[in-house]
Amino acid sequence: MYMEHISKAQIKRIRSLQQKKFRDEQGLFVAEGDKCVNELREAFALEVLVNRENATDQEIAQMSSLRTPQGTLAVFRQKHYGDEMPQGAVSLVLDGVQDPGNLGTILRTADWFSIRDVYCSFQTADCYAPKVVQSTMGALARVRVHYVDVPQWIDLWKTATPNGNVYGTLLDGKNMYLQEAVPDKKHGLIVMGNEGNGISAAVRERITHPILIPQAETGGGESLNVAIATAIVLAEFFRRG
Repeated sequence: MYMEHISKAQIKRIRSLQQKKFRDEQGLFVAEGDKCVNELREAFALEVLVNRENATDQEIAQMSSLRTPQGTLAVFRQKHYGDEMPQGAVSLVLDGVQDPGNLGTILRTADWFSIRDVYCSFQTADCYAPKVVQSTMGALARVRVHYVDVPQWIDLWKTATPNGNVYGTLLDGKNMYLQEAVPDKKHGLIVMGNEGNGISAAVRERITHPILIPQAETGGGESLNVAIATAIVLAEFFRRG
């Protein structure tokens, strides 16, 4: 397929998408690498495809956010899901997860466990930031990321799901490996908080089942990385048995 050579104006436009301001204004985002681009093409509208057929390595490097550009880069149109109710029985809620690498890893982990909806507070990192997109390794094609007023949305969810449980990781929570701590692993919301401050007070009030990842008696450190903690919690929820 013939592809016109990338123009200077296109290079400037694509490079600008590294900034949230311009991503929001244009409703676009960038993905890099054959695997990530090919997976996202299944779910997002493709605007521009750049590779060595229509750009030089130097031009690709100018548009890339990676230290070592992978030779393929694409611009996609964003999707916005708002406060739509979840498609699956278990969904994740992220209350102020600010590190892009953590968010990307969490979305990739959610995809592994077939979680289809992740609800993020407005203080959570942008899922379309380059570092997040690359960290997801294509998971954005299958995981719907919603940005919502989390306390308000949980109230809506509780109205729609009267018997639903809201689990949240708190220091005063119950050992999550105990049956009484997690009475229903097949349904509910799992809330994970900010890297430094944990779950906000407004969201904490709405948690029906506070849970804790128990630390070994000889364990060290004050806390777990939120992406690792999310993986541990999801592994327990989806454990066979």
